[in-house]
Amino acid sequence: MKSIKVNINSIDKVKNFVNILTKYNGDFDLVSGHYVIDAKSIMGIFSLDLSEDIELVIQDDAESADVIKSLEDFIVK
Repeated sequence: MKSIKVNINSIDKVKNFVNILTKYNGDFDLVSGHYVIDAKSIMGIFSLDLSEDIELVIQDDAESADVIKSLEDFIVK
């Protein structure tokens, strides 16, 4: 399991983010406060406070390097 902070603060970013994650078979969660939602769910993402950075949890360590590379534009550094 790998965890990174991401910023998806616009409608276009959310759509691009979900499109990237759906290419992978693994499970991904977004954690914001007490809420944990499926990171492949557009509706779930819009239920979060997108003005804040959100923690992305990548469940499959084997795919994590590829996923992180694909999500470079969203990662908070």
